[in-house]
Amino acid sequence: MYSAIAANKRNTVLIMAVFVGIITAIGYVVSLYYGNTSITLWVLIGAAIYALIQYFAASKLAVAMTGAHEIAKKDNPRFFRIVENLAIATGMPTPKVYLIDDPAPNAFATGRDPKHAIVAATTGLLDIMDDTELEAVMAHEMGHVQNYDIRVSMIALGLVSAIGILSDIILRMFFFGNSENRNTNPIVLVVGIIVIILAPIVATLVQLAISRQREYLADATGAMTTRHPEGLASALGKLQQYGRPMQKQSTSTAHLFFSNPLKPGGFAKLFSTHPPLEERIKRLRATADKF
Repeated sequence: MYSAIAANKRNTVLIMAVFVGIITAIGYVVSLYYGNTSITLWVLIGAAIYALIQYFAASKLAVAMTGAHEIAKKDNPRFFRIVENLAIATGMPTPKVYLIDDPAPNAFATGRDPKHAIVAATTGLLDIMDDTELEAVMAHEMGHVQNYDIRVSMIALGLVSAIGILSDIILRMFFFGNSENRNTNPIVLVVGIIVIILAPIVATLVQLAISRQREYLADATGAMTTRHPEGLASALGKLQQYGRPMQKQSTSTAHLFFSNPLKPGGFAKLFSTHPPLEERIKRLRATADKF
């Protein structure tokens, strides 16, 4: 487990390098097109600034997009105390606690580090889970905080957004920009368009791969915290039975949630940020004796 967490943190550097490589490729294509090598540097700087802004602002944006509101202990003592007890058990600062008025059972964690973390749950989750199951779900979310998944998610979200915006702007420049001082080599144009169209898709696929692997690790971390993997397996089983799409859905925040909050479908499954519930249950029960 601890080696997996360490590997998780090391892989963050590799993941960020992939994103930077994609952005550099976009900048290089544009520099070839316009015959100005300095464009690559400016593209990198602009993307870095945008990702940095997202890094600090994305958690507030996620809260706003999901309709979550902060609560105090008196507002929901049961939920708040479970989060407090888990924070004590893991030796972390107690994160801010948020509630989402939504009958769909779900939860999420966000923030840039354990000192600036937020955990949230829907009213639907609180309604169907017993205390053991709710503790298991929140231990999973606190696992994301422990493993610094929330930091990676925020950076990845910022970079994926930056790549998407860059690609859109540059495609418009290619087709509608001024024709002066441009390299009009048709090969450069075709390759450039292919790179710019594929870049957001590749970036999104990398983000999905990150999210799926980190869900498995957060399941394991949560089970280690509670020493009761069956509690989390039972909670996942209830999601299979009672799960439904959330009222406020967004593909940009879907990867933050305990379970996929989007409307199911064949295309949605292909680009899902979460592994199948049955696979998560299977893994937990297969390794139950290791906790």
